[in-house]
Amino acid sequence: MDLFDYMKDKNREKESPLASRMRPTSLDEVVGQEHILGRDKLLYRAIKADRLSSVIFFGPPGTGKTSLARVIAASTSCEFRQINATSAGKKDMEDVVTEAQKLYGGYGRRTMLFIDEIHRFNKGQQDYLLPFVEDGTVILIGATTENPYFEVNQALLSRSVIFELKPLTKENIEELIKRALTDEKKGLGAYHAVIDDDALDFLADAANGDARAALNAIELGVLTTEREADERIHIDLKTASECIQKRVIRYDKDGDNHYDTISAFIKSMRGSDPDAAIYYLARMLYAGEDIKFIARRIVICASEDVSNADPMALVVATSAFLAVERIGMPESRIMLAQAAAYVACAPKSNSAICAIDDALADVGSRKTPKVPAHLMDAHYKGAAKLGHGLDYEYAHDFKNHFSAQRYLPDELAGTVFYRLSGMGYEAKLEEYLHKIRHEAGLE
Repeated sequence: MDLFDYMKDKNREKESPLASRMRPTSLDEVVGQEHILGRDKLLYRAIKADRLSSVIFFGPPGTGKTSLARVIAASTSCEFRQINATSAGKKDMEDVVTEAQKLYGGYGRRTMLFIDEIHRFNKGQQDYLLPFVEDGTVILIGATTENPYFEVNQALLSRSVIFELKPLTKENIEELIKRALTDEKKGLGAYHAVIDDDALDFLADAANGDARAALNAIELGVLTTEREADERIHIDLKTASECIQKRVIRYDKDGDNHYDTISAFIKSMRGSDPDAAIYYLARMLYAGEDIKFIARRIVICASEDVSNADPMALVVATSAFLAVERIGMPESRIMLAQAAAYVACAPKSNSAICAIDDALADVGSRKTPKVPAHLMDAHYKGAAKLGHGLDYEYAHDFKNHFSAQRYLPDELAGTVFYRLSGMGYEAKLEEYLHKIRHEAGLE
């Protein structure tokens, strides 16, 4: 590298975006990802000992995949090379491999190759790397935002350790913002900027686990805000919302707004208003509400307020809950909207909740009567001698697969707990029960 190249690199480093300048250079500077970078974890120990084998990092944007690769580059004795699969081709890989073979053959020094967006390589490009990863010519570090089990060749996966990077927590983002505002060497410390607590809280929440988004926003805020009388730059809530291009809405996830909005959401589904239900869903999603919390409420509403008037409501709601757990945002907004709309449009019944609450109240208010003898278990030793199970009528032996025998204890004879509403599918259930009871002489 000549003097001009050196100065070009130094200027690029100085003028690069804050998110790039603030990349960690050591493991101690990494924020978050404790599940793989805790001091007792395999990845931490392997990096510290410079014994890293081929790995693939996958996770959403802004979670630190490239930063982690840079940390590895700074701590390894291997030659480090980096290419981006969005712009690199086979020729670029051939050049890296040729150089790696010379280093390994002539000096016994290995090459670590970082491929960003590795899922962008086609099968042939990935296959090209395979023998060189297998014989140790290169140590592969792949980074991808896509599930590697779908996007990376199985042969390459089998020779790599997969590490999932998770979205940074709100606390992680807050720590990074504070660090950027005070770091005079790499960050914005020289500007002597301060950020209000509510602005910090908003930015960390709105970033949704993406450190790059938060740092880009705070950099924009500092560079475009005039100094005040105290010669300091003050980042308030209004400035923060403008910088991240997200409007501040009144929503405290631990306060009244949280409970009021979820209440309106549930009541809109119960009230068969899909438009209102979708609106309140959007408010919660925009404010960063926990999608699993929302999904749980839809499942509850499907059973509590729809019940057997449309049994599919619970199936749809439960499927949506499972889907959002596995997929996450932003796609989960679609599953939640589908489930909420279905529950809102479904015929309504609260028969199930009324039935179980009445039965629980009865159980709690009186001495528990014995189970009728003919319904008792007749299989355990000595049960038959006690008359347990005798005279039980097997329902499938009778017309309509229904016997007129008594199931409730004598003390509860004639008690009705489950009252069908006549809504939706419950009308068919009510008609069916009336038919078989009438034909059995009970009605």
